[in-house]
Amino acid sequence: MNLNIKRKNQRLRWGKRFATKMILALLVVILIPTLTSVLFYSASSKLVKKNVRVSSLQLVRQAADALSSIITAGTDASNVLYSDTKLQQAVRNTKPTPEEEKTNNDYISNLVNNFVGSNSFVKTLYILREEGTSWGSGSFKLSKIYRQSVRDLEWVRLARDKDGEPAWGPLAFDPYSGIGERNDLILPVTRVIKDFESLEDIGYLLVNLDGKKIVDRIGQIHLGETGGFSVVDDQGIIVIDGRQERVGQPLADESLRHWASRGSEAEFEYEADGVNYYNIKQPLSNGWSVVGSVPIHEITDELTGMRRMIWTSAVGFALLAILIGLLLARQVTKPIQQLTSQMKVAESGDFTVRTEVRSQDEIGHMSRQFNKMIKRIDELVQEVHNVQESKRQAELRAVIHRIHPHFLFNTLSTIKWLVRYNQSTKAYEALSTLVLLLEANMGKKGSFVALSEELDIVGKYLTILEIRYDTLFRLHLDIDQEAESFRIPRMLIQPLVENAVFHGLVPTGIEGDIWIKATNAPDGITIEIRDNGRGIAPEYLLKLEDHENGQLSGMTGIGLMHVHESIRLYYPAGSELRILKGESGGTIVLMKLLKPKEDITQQEGA
Repeated sequence: MNLNIKRKNQRLRWGKRFATKMILALLVVILIPTLTSVLFYSASSKLVKKNVRVSSLQLVRQAADALSSIITAGTDASNVLYSDTKLQQAVRNTKPTPEEEKTNNDYISNLVNNFVGSNSFVKTLYILREEGTSWGSGSFKLSKIYRQSVRDLEWVRLARDKDGEPAWGPLAFDPYSGIGERNDLILPVTRVIKDFESLEDIGYLLVNLDGKKIVDRIGQIHLGETGGFSVVDDQGIIVIDGRQERVGQPLADESLRHWASRGSEAEFEYEADGVNYYNIKQPLSNGWSVVGSVPIHEITDELTGMRRMIWTSAVGFALLAILIGLLLARQVTKPIQQLTSQMKVAESGDFTVRTEVRSQDEIGHMSRQFNKMIKRIDELVQEVHNVQESKRQAELRAVIHRIHPHFLFNTLSTIKWLVRYNQSTKAYEALSTLVLLLEANMGKKGSFVALSEELDIVGKYLTILEIRYDTLFRLHLDIDQEAESFRIPRMLIQPLVENAVFHGLVPTGIEGDIWIKATNAPDGITIEIRDNGRGIAPEYLLKLEDHENGQLSGMTGIGLMHVHESIRLYYPAGSELRILKGESGGTIVLMKLLKPKEDITQQEGA
């Protein structure tokens, strides 16, 4: 009985092992194509027809899409030139003065050449008249046009029949460019140029599309081994084909020609010389149709070969399934077990753990990624700790800097002397402004304010400084409307304005001006603070540039450190603060603040 229990437990362990599951999975995977092959025999005929229909219809749509963009380019070019009022005036003017003729020639030549240069599908453009000058692009030969009357040309007759609408012609060689007769292969679209006032025919517009690109587009799409695509008009005449000798010829079979020109079905089969052909078509926007034809046996042969391949593959993979399963199980389970044990160590909080990388395959890659992940987690934990500590220190400096004790003492002393010398109006004004400033700094919640709120505090602050120094400090604001609501840390601008007054304006002994300009941008705002004081000394500018090394001190140093730290902590990389000496005197402070990736309200709550 104990022996039976032991054997049962052993079977349970084998059932739970990865190797057993992998072998079973491989066998199941191998049986699927085998079963598919069996079912394929009974459904082969339906599968062939379905495969032919779906793939062929997709190919003919692909061919039609390839041509549609080119045909649209020709139609658009024709419409743009046809509606050009200056071109119509030039064509209508059959007896221009020499100056008018030169102006018309320059305008139309530039128009058609620029159009050809900017459109890769348009090969050449011609504007012809029965009398007078005609125009064309590229190597246009005027002598070739008047070999016969323009009115007797076949494409002109087609254009007149359309009476102002685009008329498409078959693939041909450009008759008006180059030296010989067989030059560039083109697909022409023509139309009559009408006088917009009298609606009389005054000229003819010929837009030649690049025939080589059209043939190449169709030639890139294959239908079977010998099948292909061509384009026929509404009479079943071939107008585009890779074999130029077929252009202008009707489709060989009468029933095929009737279906291609008038049939509503997308598919058609017919027999010729003992071979069954499968045909598909897709209409184009100009009334033509893309027609594809392929012998049916070419597609069925491919499916038959596929069926044999499935049988062979099923037998071969069935023999190798067990061996592959054992080998893969050995290669996979051992490093995974080691990786699992290291994960448990990391789970306990030890981020110094690293797993051994023994291979260059996916398991090795997963081990390397695990090591990188643990290293990055360790770095992020330390980074979060450092950032939180820096934020705490920045917030402490901001609190210290909001109302400096020296400033408060000096302001109250100023008020005391104003009262003593009976300057009650100024004393009242100073007290009121101080109260408003204290209220603005202490009455708000959160670490951020709108730019407009910060500027309001700056204005109140300047009022106190004016009373304190008995000097007029004018504040000029140029703020974009969109920038007014931009959220910034508290006291971000006030220390910069304070420096402008203390170090720029007060030493001059006269009244001064401070300009603040905020410009909105898609990724943030730019703030410029400028004064007309004595300017910043070069040696002090060097100290400011070394702010990261802690070289600043005193009231000014604490304020600027607060600004630098706030920008570094709350705004993305690329945000910056620069202090420059003005060209005509004074100091310029430039602040670039990029929009944070996370919502600013989340930072306030952090």
